[in-house]
Amino acid sequence: MTKVLVVGGGYGGITVAKALDDVAEVVLIEPREAFVHNVAALRAVVDPSWAERIFIPYDGLLANGRIRRAWAERVTADARVELGGGDVETGDYVVLATGSSYPYPAKIGIGERDRLAETHRELEKASHVLLVGAGPVGLEFAGEIRAAWPDKRITVVDRADDLMPGDYPAEFRDLLRDQLYRMEIAVVTAPVDADLRFDCFGARPETGYADLPARRPDGRLAVEADLRVCGTENIFAIGDITALPELKMARLAQMHARVAADNIRALIEGRTGLTAYQPQPDAIVLPLGPYGGVSYAPEAGVLGPEQTAAIKAGFYLDQYRELLGQA
Repeated sequence: MTKVLVVGGGYGGITVAKALDDVAEVVLIEPREAFVHNVAALRAVVDPSWAERIFIPYDGLLANGRIRRAWAERVTADARVELGGGDVETGDYVVLATGSSYPYPAKIGIGERDRLAETHRELEKASHVLLVGAGPVGLEFAGEIRAAWPDKRITVVDRADDLMPGDYPAEFRDLLRDQLYRMEIAVVTAPVDADLRFDCFGARPETGYADLPARRPDGRLAVEADLRVCGTENIFAIGDITALPELKMARLAQMHARVAADNIRALIEGRTGLTAYQPQPDAIVLPLGPYGGVSYAPEAGVLGPEQTAAIKAGFYLDQYRELLGQA
């Protein structure tokens, strides 16, 4: 069978691996023993009942393929993947899906699983929490902390004068400001002192292993419209590591994955005319705790706290458990 190596077991990686499991020998290269549902990571910090639920085993993902628990040390244009320890995997196709790193706790890194309980205790003790960054992570975390500890002082600091980078209408930000005011979450532009600080900025694409001319100075990979890495014939890149002009989100990584899987399937079957991916306009579902938040999408407009809370009520956990064969 055609062999497809998928490097990275995040949102895009598990989606493309599952989609190709019936038509190729799929090898998912991932050092973790479990998928981390980072979409719910901030809830897991403030609500211990979520702390174990966000870790979902990989063992039910593939019916035919296999999981290789290893780091990818180097990937070259000839579809060669060098692994930690000196082993090598070669494939007919490679999908790079290694995502991005981000400061804890918005993303739980390897070895950080046990930090969740400790961070919860630190938050309980703190009288004033400082969140650096007024983007989606900082604001969502502020809402989660406020819902868990109604009397705690919370400050979000950002150098920018406005909230939420991105192409959102004024109504979106007005509704967001109103909810933050009602929740007594201060948003300032100058640094302040606090008992506990979290950095809520600084996503970095994880592509240090990519020995490819398409790797740009910022670490992202230039891709063609069909999501093949520029200058290669059989290497695809999806998710946060791509240089596509759009937000970096789990749902978009999965959209990339479906296009890449369709195109690899077409190539395997000898079909011509690959699917082109269209970068998506800015859209977001931004919860502020279990009962608040604001959302925007061009086709839906601005949605308020009740609708936003309903959309994110379960953080799509059941969907990912089903995808990973753990429903």
